[in-house]
Amino acid sequence: MFSRLIYRNAKRNRKENLIYFATLVTAVASFYIILSLGRQDVILFLKEFESDAIDKLLAQMPIVYLFSLFLLFFLTLFANRYQLNRRSKEFGLYLMLGMRKERLILQLLAEGFITSILALIGGILIGGFLAEIISLTVSKLVGQGIIGHQISLSVGAIFFTIVGFLFIQFIALAILGGRLFNQEVHQLLYEQMDKKQDMGHLKGNVINILVGSILLGAAYWIVLYRFMDFAGLILFAALALGSLGTILFMRGFAKLLGLLASMSERKSTKGLHTFTLRQFQENIANRSTSVAVTSILIMLAIILLTDGASTIMGLENVYTRGPAIYDFTVNSDNQKAEQFLTSEKMVSYVEDLNFLEIGQMKYQDEQGEDDLPLSLVDWSKLREQLIMALPSNYREQILSGEMQYYDISSENPEALNLFGVLEIDATKPYLIPETSYNGLLEAIGETPLNLDSDEIALYFNPDFMPMDDVESMPVLDRILEDALEERQSLMSINDQEVFIHPSIPMRGLVADRSVEITSAFIVPDQMFEQLLDTETYVSYWNFCIPQRLQEQQGLMKAMMEARDLLQSSGFEFESYLQNFGRKLFYVVAGSYTTLYLGFLFLIIACTVIALQFLTQMKQTGQRYVTLSVLGAKRKQMKQSVHRQVLLTFLLPMSLACVSGAVGIRAMISFVIIYFDDQVLLYPIALTFACLVLGIFVIYGVAVARSADHEIDKLRWKPNID
Repeated sequence: MFSRLIYRNAKRNRKENLIYFATLVTAVASFYIILSLGRQDVILFLKEFESDAIDKLLAQMPIVYLFSLFLLFFLTLFANRYQLNRRSKEFGLYLMLGMRKERLILQLLAEGFITSILALIGGILIGGFLAEIISLTVSKLVGQGIIGHQISLSVGAIFFTIVGFLFIQFIALAILGGRLFNQEVHQLLYEQMDKKQDMGHLKGNVINILVGSILLGAAYWIVLYRFMDFAGLILFAALALGSLGTILFMRGFAKLLGLLASMSERKSTKGLHTFTLRQFQENIANRSTSVAVTSILIMLAIILLTDGASTIMGLENVYTRGPAIYDFTVNSDNQKAEQFLTSEKMVSYVEDLNFLEIGQMKYQDEQGEDDLPLSLVDWSKLREQLIMALPSNYREQILSGEMQYYDISSENPEALNLFGVLEIDATKPYLIPETSYNGLLEAIGETPLNLDSDEIALYFNPDFMPMDDVESMPVLDRILEDALEERQSLMSINDQEVFIHPSIPMRGLVADRSVEITSAFIVPDQMFEQLLDTETYVSYWNFCIPQRLQEQQGLMKAMMEARDLLQSSGFEFESYLQNFGRKLFYVVAGSYTTLYLGFLFLIIACTVIALQFLTQMKQTGQRYVTLSVLGAKRKQMKQSVHRQVLLTFLLPMSLACVSGAVGIRAMISFVIIYFDDQVLLYPIALTFACLVLGIFVIYGVAVARSADHEIDKLRWKPNID
């Protein structure tokens, strides 16, 4: 009998409080997804290249999980308190019929346990399904055939999801059970009296609104103009000011809503206009702090979802080869490496094989006045031309000696970046022989260089040098073309005049990072041998995966097969997979956590708003009975309730949208949120805006239907409709 009572009550509670149960299922699913991250295909793939970074990412997941449990605990406590208030008469009757309080609390715990088990089953099933969909989708996006997908079930994720979820449910129910134990029978039977609504004084409420607005304005100013001061620490002050300003603004605004009810006398008795505003005012007046907290949670959700969206947009950059053209670089100059790369088992994976030599130019034999070695390069004429090409403010700073350090940045004029690089590198430049760079040009289908004995070309690495177009540098090209027309030499090496070849395509020299130089001189092979400092000499073998093999197997699969063969050879090498994996890791690490937390904040905020409204609906239910006595129709009352739901959801969301927009604007300004592709920006922004709006609509419709159900259960006067 007792067990059937528990089961029946648990079933009824889930039906009557479907919003809360659905939120629990969603939370369990999200817990499983974040805890099973290490089993997803994309993470297993990335572990092969970024194992340390992936381990650090996975090490942060327990912190995210515990933080999520902390938030869900307060949601559970709040929701179960609503359940107790709604069922207080029922509990009072149980006690009057002879049930002991201990048994009543045991019943409450058992009902919560059944609901939790069902939420766990539903959440884990949904979470497992979504985890597989996410894994398959990301694997498909980053390249067909990366990994043979296998359905995986994370036992560890299931275990920690169950343990953590049941733990917070037990603690919340134990706290509320203790509160129930201390209540007397008459308190339960007659429920809690409605709290007297303290609307304060007009002057005090206006002051609250003004102070709140000033604090919010100060927070917005800090975020927009002082975002990175003190290494971003001032951001915490902005968050504190904004939170306090939100609370004060909500408190003052809620208590002044009564003015709106009396502004229009014509509508005051039409459609329960005054009643609707008074109910809305009462719903938020003494709950202004919780309304402000939900607004802050929605603001954080908007910012985090936007950040996640911008990171997902970065997924496009994962496919972009950029300036890199080679798939593999083998760090060896001996004949064995060449023999292996041209062997029968490797030849099908090798195309555009190129031997790259590189080293720095040696110094003059004699020392300078300060006993420092003298450079063989005199680039004073080119230096003068670059200074003349600078904007006047930069030119004056350089000529006066005020500018001593040079930052290479995409924000700088091209001439300033060129000047800064050559000012540092031209003293002892890196040298690349003409034949090595010609191999690179042939690989991309460009015409090889044909340098004269007194001619060189300037190379700038696009991996480290900001360029709008890797095919040309307009300022440098103009200077060199003018010099070529006048047959003017802008540079001399070892007291011999040399001419600079204009307009050569710039590409990455290796597959990933083994050559980290900013600039170099491309010189004829004979000049390379004469000017090379042999102690700095290094060489590499570069090659690409054949296009035919890419079309048959896909680039990633072919590269992984070639990588396995190279690993068995014992040669040191690097591959584009490392660059690809590094960029993919940034996308995964930057999107998974932020999207998860943003979504969690959003559903918690919506659930709190929903339960707060339904709590007030339960406490003021008799007012609707009174309205029926006064002649109001049931349809009118339901319309009033629907307006109350709309206003209750719109108020915190409106302020959250303003604060969120300010936060997003600041993060874009300081390139914390970066939208590179403006074409994709608006569709993705619209998608996430629709997601947030859709969640609000779902919760709003669910609350309205629950409120309608509460109205239908009331004792109406005969023939009300």
